[in-house]
Amino acid sequence: MSRNNNHKLRIGIIGAGAIVRKRHLPALQRHAEVDIIAVSNSSYRSAEKFCQENLPQATPMQNWADLLAIDDLDIIWIGTPPYMHSAVTISALEAGKHVFCQARMAMDRAEAEEMLAVSRRFPELVTMLCPPPYGLRGDLVVKKLLAEEYIGRPHHIRLQSFNSAYLDMEAPAHWRQRIELSGLNVLTLGIYVEVLQRWLGNITGVFARGKILQPMRQGYEVIIPDMLTVLCTFANGAEGVLEFSGVNALAPADRLEVFGDRGTFTYDFGFDLIHAGLAGDRALHAVEVTPELEGEWRVEDDFIAAVKSRGRTRPHPDFEDGVRYMRVVQAVGDSRARNEWVAI
Repeated sequence: MSRNNNHKLRIGIIGAGAIVRKRHLPALQRHAEVDIIAVSNSSYRSAEKFCQENLPQATPMQNWADLLAIDDLDIIWIGTPPYMHSAVTISALEAGKHVFCQARMAMDRAEAEEMLAVSRRFPELVTMLCPPPYGLRGDLVVKKLLAEEYIGRPHHIRLQSFNSAYLDMEAPAHWRQRIELSGLNVLTLGIYVEVLQRWLGNITGVFARGKILQPMRQGYEVIIPDMLTVLCTFANGAEGVLEFSGVNALAPADRLEVFGDRGTFTYDFGFDLIHAGLAGDRALHAVEVTPELEGEWRVEDDFIAAVKSRGRTRPHPDFEDGVRYMRVVQAVGDSRARNEWVAI
């Protein structure tokens, strides 16, 4: 690993949007051993503005390729939309840099698999994807409920993730609605597939239907659905119904229901509340998330610790985790296009 004299980890940021400014930057700045030395954004002017407002000591750069050419950089922090993730990640690894990449991993499965293949050529370099914040607080509690078979064997999974972000039909297309920027990623599909597979194991097949309420937005033709329904199977034998929408007014908080042969548990993602009960109970009861099991956002800390460990620890989600959810995202896209069941 190349280092400057004071042995600080030197970071270059490529893509300095809201999530980098609000979430990653404050956490990175708490690490005294970290120096953010350069920033490349969608334009030189926006990179310059970001540096002036947040990192006056950093150098704004016009092109991300020039940023990668800084030879004593240790880490590339990617905050761009998915269309740049594969190219920047592969270039950064080949330049000898550790890589943190914003989610979603890539535009499609092929890009994700190429990112994984290149990362395996450089096992000394740490790679990590940004995890979803959903379900983080109760993650260990859910894993404990399932490991102890509290509800028995899960056989039916229902997930609902509704919002009204795209309900204004006069609004321009958001970047997440632009396939050339977001690829096959649809609404919160990839986020919740990542969470579900962490808790319930791999999804093994899908049948998907989508609907576009407003195909033309200020002259741009939207082909990413405003609503998506996915029927799926899991490796453990469970069947799932996953519903997503960006056009549902007054929608309830995102919610997961898992039905087993002995009982049921639910997860309210809006308030991080877990409820569970067994057959014969009068109602579900609240499941306490005790302090020793309570999860929290430690993403930046975990990544920096892994880099400092020189490969002894590996943070998650890694690129293998990313390929697992991108395979499902790809299968959903293929199922919608072909109107048929797609095995994974």
